[in-house]
Amino acid sequence: MVNKAVEEMVVMHHGEAMWEQIRAKAGVDVEVFMSNEGYPDEITYNLVGAASELLKTPAAEILHGFGEHWILHTAQKGYGGLMQANGRSLPEFLRNLPDFHSRVAMIFPKLQPPRFACTEITDHSLNLHYYSHREGLAEFVVGLMIGLGKMFKTPTTVRQTAAKAEGADHDIFEVTWIPAPRS
Repeated sequence: MVNKAVEEMVVMHHGEAMWEQIRAKAGVDVEVFMSNEGYPDEITYNLVGAASELLKTPAAEILHGFGEHWILHTAQKGYGGLMQANGRSLPEFLRNLPDFHSRVAMIFPKLQPPRFACTEITDHSLNLHYYSHREGLAEFVVGLMIGLGKMFKTPTTVRQTAAKAEGADHDIFEVTWIPAPRS
């Protein structure tokens, strides 16, 4: 679903011709990505690199935008029921996030999802711990959190406080939101 979603995002914002240029630049000969097929991670990294070069946009911005797109478009279509069942508010969804990928893995057994944990939970923030064997996806996670905030109409900020790329054993993000008014 990831590569199909990258294609969808590029086509939505830049058109089919740009997608074809990106796919060619990335050396990707797959013409149609199947949602339930597994593809090597290198394809995704190559597509992001080619998009960054051709769109003259830093890869971090591409990944951030893709994270938002994933939540607001792809996940709504592909995991709609799971998304709704995971929580009715941003805080509830985030607290349930550690179990979300377990349920997704039952649907897609070949999937190698990341693992999440939440600590230091308050009424308006938490620390999100992101464990993955994949490198360089911190900005994607930031985009996911911003997308979730938009999905729940809850203003959200995200600050990375520990980075695997800088020697930590996993990434940690402080996610803060403006609590909904109590009725």
